[in-house]
Amino acid sequence: MKMDVVIIGVGGQGTLLASRILGALADLKGLDVKVSEVHGMSQRGGSVITYVRVGSDIHSPMVDLGGADVVLAFEQVEALRALPYLKRGGVMIVGDQKINPLSVITGQAAYPKGALDALRQQCRVLSLDALSIAREAGEVRSVNLVLLGVLCAYLGEDPELWHEAVARVVKSAFLEVNLKAFDAGRRHYEESEERNG
Repeated sequence: MKMDVVIIGVGGQGTLLASRILGALADLKGLDVKVSEVHGMSQRGGSVITYVRVGSDIHSPMVDLGGADVVLAFEQVEALRALPYLKRGGVMIVGDQKINPLSVITGQAAYPKGALDALRQQCRVLSLDALSIAREAGEVRSVNLVLLGVLCAYLGEDPELWHEAVARVVKSAFLEVNLKAFDAGRRHYEESEERNG
């Protein structure tokens, strides 16, 4: 398996944890993995982006523009920001939450309208209300695990190894609710694929 993933969101959404889980998964599969964390303005709710590269012989941790097989985006505007990283034929998995950036909060700008529609015109988009799914699973902070569940199902992989990767990274006190969120995301994708035939 060779895969380049860009994970993008807002500080506090768990993008770094998601990248560490993918790193643990690659390690369990015996693959080379490089993870690069770019924190940005995470302390102020700003954009946070991480790169995860998995394969047999990975030299650089950075994903080039137009090089990502998958973009995991935790928020709509962040998804637009990451679009240049996605390769032709790649997929964008988007939590459709809207988090106002500082410029919107201060009244200097308006939140962009039609972000998901703009994305759909340029790439394959798997969008979902990951926040509601995480809330139903018992922890609103597990949006990251919901999106990883979607990725697992999209790739058609056995979830058991993913569960093991989650267990390696997530503290035991939070493991059960995070696995529940992961499985809820996976089921959401499988059910949406069945509905869309």
